[in-house]
Amino acid sequence: MSETDPNTTDVIVIGGGTGGYSTALRAASLGLRVVLAERELIGGTCLHRGCIPSKAMLHAAELVDGIAEARERWGVKATVDSLDWPALVATRDSIVERNHQGVAGHLRTAGVRVVKGTARLTGPRTVHVEGAGEFTARRGIVLATGSRPKMLPGLAADGRRVVTSDDALFAAGLPASVLVLGGGAIGVEYASFHRSMGAEVTLVESAGRLLPMEDEDVGRHLTRGLKKRGIAVRTGSALTGTELLPDGVRATVRTPKGEELVIEAERLLVAVGRAPVTDGLDLAAAGLAADGRGFVAPADWSRLETAVPGIHVVGDLLPPPSLGLAHASFAEGLLVAETLAGLPSRAVDYAAVPRVTYSSPQTASVGRTEAEARAGGLDIKVNTMPLAATAKGMVHGQGGMVKVIAAADGAGGEASGTVLGVHLVGPQVSEMIAESQLIVGWDAEPADVAQHIHAHPTLSEAVGEAFLTLAGRGLHQH
Repeated sequence: MSETDPNTTDVIVIGGGTGGYSTALRAASLGLRVVLAERELIGGTCLHRGCIPSKAMLHAAELVDGIAEARERWGVKATVDSLDWPALVATRDSIVERNHQGVAGHLRTAGVRVVKGTARLTGPRTVHVEGAGEFTARRGIVLATGSRPKMLPGLAADGRRVVTSDDALFAAGLPASVLVLGGGAIGVEYASFHRSMGAEVTLVESAGRLLPMEDEDVGRHLTRGLKKRGIAVRTGSALTGTELLPDGVRATVRTPKGEELVIEAERLLVAVGRAPVTDGLDLAAAGLAADGRGFVAPADWSRLETAVPGIHVVGDLLPPPSLGLAHASFAEGLLVAETLAGLPSRAVDYAAVPRVTYSSPQTASVGRTEAEARAGGLDIKVNTMPLAATAKGMVHGQGGMVKVIAAADGAGGEASGTVLGVHLVGPQVSEMIAESQLIVGWDAEPADVAQHIHAHPTLSEAVGEAFLTLAGRGLHQH
């Protein structure tokens, strides 16, 4: 800080989630003085109410599923006697707290000044933090205030019978039945978790398929896997009414055929998306305004800079093509920090950002869907490889697939153009997508990948075989 004015700094970051703290850490590493204002806890939604605690719970669900598989498929006579919910919660919270302390420690070591309090803009270079006073930024301000769960009009969460994804994490216990509204990644993950824990689950999505932004085959294979587990999946269906009961909810759902179904459940979990948080930020004071959806759009996507020079945006405040994903916000934070330090930095390639749903089965994708490629007028080649065609896929016994989309530029029909998209469904495919991210991000061709040998036996062999086939060298061409 300035020796004469401790509240004058180089960069002010508003919001301490993944986008905010990554910006602050990178800027500090480049020699900039940084103030980070956060009104709640460092780590934001991802660490405290989203990615980390939910994946800890999903890991517990995998363990329960594994015991059932051991008994039913492998002859291991194991059973789950009971679930100690407080112990599960304690382990989850311990993981969150260790991560929280780790991030806070990194910020301290880096010399970032963390100020606790609600921040609002007072000008294009000034910010007021409640309880801490006025701050001035020489280089710029970064908006990283994140998002909150959306609710449907006329439907209010009470934290017990009607809950958001935030509420579901901190409920006092598990319901015997749950109606999940929303078939995006969050809804699918919570439906999967509750089913693993023994609940009767109905999953309702208004679009014609689950994960409607993903490739159609991803939604089809995912639906098959969830139904096999006993989850009632109702796509193309809409919630038309709700009635609160003393111990649950009675909901009316209209099916694609116009039928009205009445579904009773202990809990209605609403997972219909997230909305940007700008309340109290006073964008107008700095000459900014949110769009009709609440996003703050950059005027220059290569720098993530708004129409007001020096004010940048990262994370969930950004409209599409930003993806609202924690790992995308890390990249956005690095870009903005380097821009504020005067360094050249490459714009975020959103097409090469992986997208993962941590359900059972999992999905993982990067790049274009088949429909997007065809809509773009591209001549493409597509190859789909079932995981069950590999020995390791048979061992897992969960089905799934690898789907590769490549431009068809080669003679003789083989795809020698660049790889446009890779889509995976199956066990642990979240750990398999990194290879495909590099393939898409580096504009590789199928022949480039086909020369590399995948270990045997692994699930990743299916990825290798899909590329071998597109390169005209496949052992199981179809």
